[in-house]
Amino acid sequence: MLHSKIRQYIIDFLVGPLFVQGQGVDRYQRRFQAVGYTDDPEEMKQYPVVILPSGFFDGKNYGTERSYPSLPLEQWRGIPILFGSPREEWSSDGRQVIIHADLIASSYFLLSRYEEMYLRHERDEQGCFPGKSSLPYRAGFIHRPIIDEYGYALREILISSGIADRYNLRIPERAKTFSAVHLTHDLARPYNYRGWRSFLRAWLKEKKNPLTALKLAFGSDKEDDYYTFPKFLKWDRELKDYLPKGVAHIHFFVKMPSRHQLDRPQYHPRSSYMRRVLLEARRVDARLGLLGSHTAALHTDRIGEERKAFERVYGQPPMGLRYSSLVACEPEDYLQALYSGFRHDYTMGYADVAGFRLGTCRPVRFINPNTRQLTELTLHPLILRDLTLSDQKAMGLSHEEAEQVASDLVRTTARYNGELTLLWHNDLLSQKTHPWHSVLYRALLRLIEEIDREVTDAYEEDSPLASY
Repeated sequence: MLHSKIRQYIIDFLVGPLFVQGQGVDRYQRRFQAVGYTDDPEEMKQYPVVILPSGFFDGKNYGTERSYPSLPLEQWRGIPILFGSPREEWSSDGRQVIIHADLIASSYFLLSRYEEMYLRHERDEQGCFPGKSSLPYRAGFIHRPIIDEYGYALREILISSGIADRYNLRIPERAKTFSAVHLTHDLARPYNYRGWRSFLRAWLKEKKNPLTALKLAFGSDKEDDYYTFPKFLKWDRELKDYLPKGVAHIHFFVKMPSRHQLDRPQYHPRSSYMRRVLLEARRVDARLGLLGSHTAALHTDRIGEERKAFERVYGQPPMGLRYSSLVACEPEDYLQALYSGFRHDYTMGYADVAGFRLGTCRPVRFINPNTRQLTELTLHPLILRDLTLSDQKAMGLSHEEAEQVASDLVRTTARYNGELTLLWHNDLLSQKTHPWHSVLYRALLRLIEEIDREVTDAYEEDSPLASY
């Protein structure tokens, strides 16, 4: 059976902690357990809302083929459910509802990345769990944060049934805008041509004129195709200044040296070029995180070594972790990150499909599916990544298609008061490298600003002070 600590965490994640309102403004006497997860007849009497277990967590099922959902999925209140049935039973007096849709097991399956533990054989050439092999993609809800939809449906039941009023519960409405916006940039290829190796590549391999090769390798930073930092950091800063204080954050994820072929090109984190790049980052108060290497993904203990190297170079701990190319998918990767001192991870998106890998657009604590333990590592959903949209090995979208997909995901995240995390690389923000990513990224930042403005204007119109 599911540990009570995780059970309560998932219930709170769905509906929020509920309190009985006491006397006076904003005073609460005690916490109230409005939602229970049990099939014990005596225990069921304690809760006005009961979710019936489907057997997913039983020892004979967990980790076996019986624990994997079969397609097509049934729907509860228009939302796909992975386990249970879509039935609801109300007591004759309307004071209790029993939900046969196992929302707890369905949420756990997605939040813990259970299927990636169960389907360990399902990996692509880089070692990633393919998004196109995932249940959300195959079942057609990768674009929906169905766990957040479960939560809204449960809150609606509490309110519309009169349960909230009967028990004097406070259920605050969640704002339909972003709880946070993370503008993240991985420094996987911070430059195109810098130094003697670049000179030899341009001259001997690319057959450029020697003088042209010298200019490319040793000219000013602004001459390099990939030096887009002043441009996009200006856009990031404008959005950060527009949104309420503390909502928007700018992150740079920086690599440490690695010999793995997929970690090329290598760059020295103390080079003069990198110092100039990071000076640009400091001007907009960007935070530095560690971009974990492919070597660290293959050998989990390496992530601790890379963290120590980061601290030696920059004199500060990394604010968080993201694995290069989003290669982390094993529970052991996240446990090692936790043991190495990380408390925030920004890897949780599929490399080949945009959408909600965790089934939610809100940050969630990592639940180890091997041990069924709740950890202190927070996973931040990665909603959009540039290469995922445009790479022919991924979605391979046109500009118009990518803008439609991206806009829908951004608006969905705002609708559920989610945390929007974007990943755009500096090299793809050069129009010499890619024809439309800089245009798309700029449009998305404007869209974020527009959504926030719409919500602010609507709030001011609804305010009781609006007519004064």
